[in-house]
Amino acid sequence: MTAEEEHALLHRWNATLLAARAGREGPDPAPYGRNLLARWAEPQRRYHTVDHLRSVLDRVDELADQGGEGGELELVRLAAWFHDAVYRPDRSENEERSAALAGKALTEAGLTPREVTEVARLVLLTASHDPAEGDLNGETLCDADLAVLAGEPAAYDAYATAVREEYGFVPDDAFREGRAAVLRHLLGLPRLFRTPYGAAVWEEKARENVERELEQLREPGGPGVPEYPPDRGSRRTRPEGNGHRPCP
Repeated sequence: MTAEEEHALLHRWNATLLAARAGREGPDPAPYGRNLLARWAEPQRRYHTVDHLRSVLDRVDELADQGGEGGELELVRLAAWFHDAVYRPDRSENEERSAALAGKALTEAGLTPREVTEVARLVLLTASHDPAEGDLNGETLCDADLAVLAGEPAAYDAYATAVREEYGFVPDDAFREGRAAVLRHLLGLPRLFRTPYGAAVWEEKARENVERELEQLREPGGPGVPEYPPDRGSRRTRPEGNGHRPCP
């Protein structure tokens, strides 16, 4: 991450937190943003990096601009900042720990108890990507997080490879089995995307990509699925076993 990129992301963080506080007094947002960026830049990350954070924030903006999805967008954006702030691919409680971090930091930063509770709920929701009908905040965040599935084939392959690298400690056979289970689960869902815009623009391409990766996983050494570490794509795409899953 360049100094210019860091400055731009910090500006987005500061603007989001100040907008969420709606004129209420509170501490300087910048130290919280720097702490979060340091977490997103940790060396064990290959997919869940600053680039992923930026992408999710951009997709939230896209959903707001194109679909006017409603909900509380500043809280959704805060949840995007925290949703993988604690991330260890060998642990299964990343969402819970990220939600706890959000609760502590945002309480200190001046949000109301209701707002803090909502951001923590949204962070936890990224473990299942299964928001209830009418949960506009949850639908927006989950669609933004899963939008990576709808990338062009080369971008999707890069995502799948990065996930595999994050799970490099998992043997090939176990990774393939776990990742395939996640992908089959995704394909079995009635809809990957819950917002009208996501369903219209991302659904078909995402299903094509997931089906293609699943086919590659059936062929060891197939394109886009290197023989080394396992993959950790979207939160819904994680392999099961030993307390960790290769995610979507």
